[in-house]
Amino acid sequence: MKILSYRTATGHDSVGALVSDDTLVDLSSLIPAPASGVSPIRLLLQATEGRLQFQDTELAGRERIALDTVTVAPLVADPTKIIAAPVNYRDHQAEMMEDYHIDALGVFLKAPSSVIGHGETIRLPYTDRRFDQEGELALVIGRTTENVSIDNALAAVAGYTCLLDITMRGGEDRSTRKSFDTFTPVGPYLVTPDEVGPLASLQLRTHVNGTLRQDADIADLIWGVPELVSYASSVMTLHPGDIITTGTPAGIGQIHDGDTVSVEIDRIGALTVTVSAAGAVACPTKGAVRGPKPPAEITPVRSRVSPES
Repeated sequence: MKILSYRTATGHDSVGALVSDDTLVDLSSLIPAPASGVSPIRLLLQATEGRLQFQDTELAGRERIALDTVTVAPLVADPTKIIAAPVNYRDHQAEMMEDYHIDALGVFLKAPSSVIGHGETIRLPYTDRRFDQEGELALVIGRTTENVSIDNALAAVAGYTCLLDITMRGGEDRSTRKSFDTFTPVGPYLVTPDEVGPLASLQLRTHVNGTLRQDADIADLIWGVPELVSYASSVMTLHPGDIITTGTPAGIGQIHDGDTVSVEIDRIGALTVTVSAAGAVACPTKGAVRGPKPPAEITPVRSRVSPES
């Protein structure tokens, strides 16, 4: 099942299940009582303990809404935290000439205020720094979880989504370089595990202005989803709506004013955003010549799918 956060024409935020390509079923009545400052999808996850595989009988009689009458909202506009995996593909480790990968680095945090939704705009803050796209598979936590074992970790996952980890290159701390407002596009849907199926069969593709930059197998993750969830839960308590993103493969590259960036993952969907440098200023920190060295030029990735297929 695909779950969507949306905004009505009157400005009301809600959450629904996609029952066809053009129709939503509103799920707000499943939320016992609205809470000020908490997004509908977080309230839904709390109420259902992350169980979002609704039967037809549970959806019967609920309001049907035409998808083209609403605006896609950020999937989880207010996660208590975004947990990110650094250097979790060996090909990305090689392209960045990193000495270490996730085994040595653990995880890092991105600011929740960096989240935007499908169709929104990344705002580049500086005129004199490099910014790159990183397409990733992400997951949303469905229930409060701490110290979960690897064997039981998937029970904490409500579903999967697409994420772009936008990054300023340099020597500043990772959490700083990746936490600017608008630097975590996520969505458009939360897709339940039963619909996603085996993660090892998924492929991720990232395009910038229609040119393929990243083409990767999720099976190539160094730490898979169970390992990430288990480790993260041993460090910090996970709450419904928290986002864990699994890291990016090779193919990162610069983005600029006017670009369109899209990441697509099999059976999960496609997240597309634009880029703007309006209002950018000179960077006040001096880390531009420090930190890991990204590829100097972009080499377009040859798709594994031929045009004739």
